[in-house]
Amino acid sequence: MIRRLRERLLTPRAPAGYRPGATLACLARNLGQAGIAQGGVLHDPAQGWQARVHERAEAHLLMHIVTCEFRLQVPAPQGGEVSLELRHTGALRRTGLACVYRHGDRARFAQLRAQLLQQAALLTALMPLDFKRLTLAWRDGQWLLTLEHMGGSEVVNRLPAFRRYIPISPQQRTHLMASLAQFSHLLSAL
Repeated sequence: MIRRLRERLLTPRAPAGYRPGATLACLARNLGQAGIAQGGVLHDPAQGWQARVHERAEAHLLMHIVTCEFRLQVPAPQGGEVSLELRHTGALRRTGLACVYRHGDRARFAQLRAQLLQQAALLTALMPLDFKRLTLAWRDGQWLLTLEHMGGSEVVNRLPAFRRYIPISPQQRTHLMASLAQFSHLLSAL
């Protein structure tokens, strides 16, 4: 009995009211790409990149938030293990982008930060993009970019009961697609 209770308490469970795939279906309609809802893949055939899209459910007191996470994998045989996070700077208005070291080779991080912050097209796409989290890591011969956008998410409250999908605006869609394309191009050259 104690073992069952321990397993039940320690096993991560989905929040009450979470509907797997519902937010992805709304995101697919929002972005105009049916492939997201079916296979979890966002792609741009003209530029030759594709990103996987996953739902992330975060439980809070009497509510939960479901966000969509975009993952772009780019093969990169050379390099050293490094992990960093990109975030906006500025207290009230965005003034730039900062690269924050997470772990790995510090020399590789410094080189990568310099290359990222020199890319004008990438900065133009990222500055107006409303992202919650953006990480970049090199592991096992490939780059893994993880971008969690603030739009394309669902807020579900139990008291008072409501469910709301927060769409990605057309301008944010343009910046998201441009950012993923720029990262795909840049990371394949590193």
